[in-house]
Amino acid sequence: KQHFHDGRKAQQHIETCWKQLEASKRRFERDCKEADRAQQYFEKMDADINVTKADVEKARQQAQLRHQMAEDSKAEYSSTLQKFNSEQHEHYYTHIPNIFQKIQEMEERRIVRIGESMKTFAEVDRQVIPIIGKCLDEITKAAESVDHKNDSQMVIEAFKSGFEPPGDVDFEDFTQPMKRTVSESSLSNSRGDGKSEPKFGSKSKGKLWPFIKKNKLMSLLTSPHQPPPPPPASASPSAVPNGPQSPKQQKEPLSHRFNEFMTSKPKIHCFRSLKRGGAGPEDFSNLPPEQRRKKLQQKVDELNRDIQKEMDSRDALTKMKDVYIKNPQMGDAASVDLRLAELGQNIEKLRLEVQKFEGWLAEVEGRLPARTEQPRRQSGVYEAQNPAAVNSCAQDRESPDGSYTEEQSQETEMKIPATDFDDEFDDEEPLPTIGTCKALYTFEGQNEGTISVAEGEMLYVIEEDKGDGWTRIRRNEDEEGYVPTSYVEVYLDKNAK
Repeated sequence: KQHFHDGRKAQQHIETCWKQLEASKRRFERDCKEADRAQQYFEKMDADINVTKADVEKARQQAQLRHQMAEDSKAEYSSTLQKFNSEQHEHYYTHIPNIFQKIQEMEERRIVRIGESMKTFAEVDRQVIPIIGKCLDEITKAAESVDHKNDSQMVIEAFKSGFEPPGDVDFEDFTQPMKRTVSESSLSNSRGDGKSEPKFGSKSKGKLWPFIKKNKLMSLLTSPHQPPPPPPASASPSAVPNGPQSPKQQKEPLSHRFNEFMTSKPKIHCFRSLKRGGAGPEDFSNLPPEQRRKKLQQKVDELNRDIQKEMDSRDALTKMKDVYIKNPQMGDAASVDLRLAELGQNIEKLRLEVQKFEGWLAEVEGRLPARTEQPRRQSGVYEAQNPAAVNSCAQDRESPDGSYTEEQSQETEMKIPATDFDDEFDDEEPLPTIGTCKALYTFEGQNEGTISVAEGEMLYVIEEDKGDGWTRIRRNEDEEGYVPTSYVEVYLDKNAK
C-alpha cells in the first residue's frame, strides 16, 4: 500500500511540473506577440510625418519594454523546460523503477512465505497421517467387534417389564362354600390383597397389568436391578422422574394402558439417530406445540386449496354437462357423469382429511396461550366439524425431544370456530418477555423446536409451562425455543399477565 502511495505521489509531481512548463510556454508566446505588435506600432509612428517626436519616442520605449518582457519570458521558459526534462528523466529512470523494484521484492517475499507454509503443512500432515491411520484401525476393530446378539439382549434386559404371565386358575368348588380358596396364581390375587375382581371375565383377558397409576407402571417397566436415575445434570430429560416427559395422568381403563405399553417406543439415546431423518408422524406430534400448530395450519390450508380446485373442476364439468343437455350435437352428457362422480369422491376424501387435521389443530390451540392476533379465517368449503370427529383425534403424543407423553383419556368436547385463517404466523411479532429464568442443568436441544442451554445461564421467558412440561425461552432477538420446565428456575415479572 505504501508503494502504491509513493507511485501516485511521483505521478502527481511530474504532472505538476508539466503544468508549470505549459504555463511558462504560454506566457512566452503571449509576450512575443505583444513585442511584435509594439514594434509594428513604433515603425508605423516613425514613418508618419504628421506624428510628433514625443509620440514616436513613447512608441519606441513601449516597443523596447515589450521586447525585454519577451526576453525574460524566453529565459523563464527555457529554465522551466530544462527543469521538467530533468524531473521527467528522474521520474521514469529512477523513482518509478525503484517503486516497481520494491513491489517486486515484496511479491517475491510473499511467494517465499507461501512456499514455506505449504512445506510446513506437508510436514504436519505427514505427522498426522499415522495418527489418523491408527484411529481408522481402531474404528475398524470396534466395528468388527460389534455383537448384535449381545446388544439386543442388553436392550431386552434394560427395558423388559419384569411381569410374569399368570398361572392356571384353580377350580373353585362352590358346592363346599366353607372350603373355597382363592388361587394364588389368579389375577384377582396378583396384588396380594386377597380381594377378587368383580368384573373379571371374558372382557378382562387383555387386562394383564395391575390397577396402578402410570408413574408406578412406568417404574415397573424398567429393570429392578437398575439404580435410581441420576440427577438431570448427568442424565437426559427422559430420565428425570416426574419431569416434563411423564406428566401426571388421570386413571384410564387397563386395556388402554396395556395397548399403550405394547405400542409405545421407549426413548433410547444410543438409537436416537435412527429416528432422525425418517418420516414423522402424520399429526406432527414430535414437534413442540408452536411448531406443531404451524405445520398443522399449513396442512389445513393446503387441503383447502385442493378442495377448492376440485370444486372448480366440478363446477366447470357441471356447466359443460348443461351445455351438452341443451345441445346434444355438441357432446354426450352422460360422458361427464363418471368424472363428476370421481370429483365428488375426491372432495369427500379431502374434507375428511381437513376434519382430521383441524381436530388436531384445535387440540393444539386449546393448549397454547390465547393470541392477540386477528381472527383466523376458515375456508368456506365446509362448516364447523362434528365434535365427535375432534374427540377421536386424542391420541398418544411425544414431547419435542421424542420422550413419551400421553393425552388425558377424558377429552372434553371441542368446537372449531368458523373464523378466518390468515397466513401471518411466520411474520408475527416476537412474543414479549414475561420474566427470566436460570438454567439449573445443562440441556442439549437436539430436536426441532428445542434450544440448548448451559448450567447457570440466564435467559428470558416468553411463554409459561402450559401443562405439557415445556417452557419457551429466548436467548437473544432471533434465538428461542423450548426447554424442560424442570431444568430451569423461572422468575416471572409481577406485572406479567
